[in-house]
Amino acid sequence: MKKITFPVFLSMLLSLATSCSKTELDLSPISSITDDNFWKAPEQWESFVIGIHARLRTHTYNLFVLGGMRADEFGETSFGGESTNNRERLWLNTINISNPGVNSYGDFYSNINQINLLIEKTEQTTILPEASKAYYLGQGYGMRAFYYFHLLRSWGDVIIHETATSTFDINKLAKPASPAADVMALIKSDLGKSEAAFGTNYTIKLNKAIWSKSATLMLKAETYLWSAKRLNGGAADAAIAKTALTDIQQNVPAFGLLPNYKDVFSHANKGNKEIIFTIRNELNEYTFMGGEFAPFLPQINYIGNYYDSLSKVKIDVQKDLVGGTGGFQAPIKKSTYRSFSGEDSRKYASIQGAFSLVNDQYVLAGCYLAKYQGIINAGSRVMVDDYPIYRYADLLLMLAEAKTVLGEDPATEINLVRQRAYGTNYKPAVHGFPNQPGDKVLPEMILKERYFEFIGEGKRWYDLLRFGKEYVIKYTTVTEDYKLLWPVDLNTLTNNKALKQTPGYL
Repeated sequence: MKKITFPVFLSMLLSLATSCSKTELDLSPISSITDDNFWKAPEQWESFVIGIHARLRTHTYNLFVLGGMRADEFGETSFGGESTNNRERLWLNTINISNPGVNSYGDFYSNINQINLLIEKTEQTTILPEASKAYYLGQGYGMRAFYYFHLLRSWGDVIIHETATSTFDINKLAKPASPAADVMALIKSDLGKSEAAFGTNYTIKLNKAIWSKSATLMLKAETYLWSAKRLNGGAADAAIAKTALTDIQQNVPAFGLLPNYKDVFSHANKGNKEIIFTIRNELNEYTFMGGEFAPFLPQINYIGNYYDSLSKVKIDVQKDLVGGTGGFQAPIKKSTYRSFSGEDSRKYASIQGAFSLVNDQYVLAGCYLAKYQGIINAGSRVMVDDYPIYRYADLLLMLAEAKTVLGEDPATEINLVRQRAYGTNYKPAVHGFPNQPGDKVLPEMILKERYFEFIGEGKRWYDLLRFGKEYVIKYTTVTEDYKLLWPVDLNTLTNNKALKQTPGYL
């Protein structure tokens, strides 16, 4: 892991100060400065916060992997014949200390350290107006809770680091991990501080790509649903989650579902009303997942030989914005594609089936993720889609989930999501809750709806974990309890002797 130092990072922020007015999230270093030269004007706080979000963007791939790749969306051998190049260890759940899937705790501590600095400097300053101080503290505490919630769900016991240090390297921090219960206590404390600091400020900035009170409330709901189910919080915690979600509905009425599911992910429709918080990518700023998305795309040199079964024509690489130049290593499972109803618009907006024409019959050869396919710029394809963290459909489905814990009727929220999904095909007696097969088993119903809604959005593994070990075992390849968590990589353990390996991993 690279060592992060303030002089280097602060030099990056100088360039950000000139780009804030253009709402960019660039990280181009231009010179070296010291901490003494910073924190002198309100604009520097804005630049620093932009820098934290820019660093968050570099963590997109790890967020995606931690939240989804070990579940049941991806798998199988590539229909192009490429090797999966050890990515199969994720969905086969054969990760270990030497092949951990994610190294150095996702590099999340590098940004946690920067957030600690933001909190420290904001609490100490007399330069900022009180309203600005409160807003930045709301962002800082909310984003720190966001990172720690990912760490908690992935590794359980992790290092708690709440102070800013001038030279930070997680591998050289001789500090043991804290118990998961203490980590959850920190998360809930930070969420409370974030919510209190934001107060009545529900401001939305930079096309939903800047942390807001609504993002804090979404995270609060997600956190308390986790503790309701995993930590015996039950109805009391579910009620807190419900209150957080209805707070958003009451105070930010501009949020809502788009009529067309596919439009949610359109590059031309960024920051649309369904998006609550997103990780932004843009031309000449940053490439989607930092270029790590290539293994999720079939290669250009063969994908054009396959058919789209709906249009009954061969897939057009340029027109359909498909195909990559690297090895296709992470196909969507054919069973995932087949689990959708053909009347559900989410099926074709989320997954592209590649079909062979055999004896005048279309035979499914394989599938790949249809989201995040980029745009054509100056004749070349560039991957600059946003990565949604929270959207309104998530609010509705978490609200439905909270209601099921509380013994309330989730029909309103479930049916809003289903009506949008089925469009003109929607028939209440067939598609509406509680009329679909499986609707009577409420946990399965919620999990199934979230599965269809959030394919490729890094949520499925976390959803299964939240509902319980039995669901992880039922729907994934996990057979042993210790595999509910992730191993700590060898390099991190070697350099930080105070750390211990996740129990069960050798």
